Amino acid sequence: MPHPQTQPPSSSASNRPRRRVGIAPQDAHVLVVEDNLNNFLLITRLLAYLGVKQCEWKASGWQVLEFADAMPQVDLILMDIHIPDEDGYQALARLRAEPRFQDTLIVAVTAEATEDNLQRARRAGFDGFIGKPIDPDRFPDQIRRILRGEEIWELG
Repeated sequence: MPHPQTQPPSSSASNRPRRRVGIAPQDAHVLVVEDNLNNFLLITRLLAYLGVKQCEWKASGWQVLEFADAMPQVDLILMDIHIPDEDGYQALARLRAEPRFQDTLIVAVTAEATEDNLQRARRAGFDGFIGKPIDPDRFPDQIRRILRGEEIWELG
């Protein structure tokens, strides 16, 4: 049974059924869409600390759908908003238009951590929001909670 939401949904996109919840970190297949190498390295180190063994990286929004579709399984996508070619919102829209990814957990991870941007991400259909800079002490728990089915909407 999923944990209660941290905030009530404000759009029909938030009412989508989820693909599956209760994913153990060691079983999770994660795609990180991040153009900053240092941020990617931090995220992957923290994911590895959690036990995530399957992590892929895409450095831009260009062909993110095709890249994700080539992966045998995708449980979670951590999507930077400001990425080259297509921004995170455009990439999200293309992913959500495909049946395979309509219910995939996709979380915005952005340095533009304001209440307005959090609400925009919610309306766009993201499943959560994590503000940058990433807090290495909190990030593993945030990901663990997301994989359990909790919604995380945190500015930082």
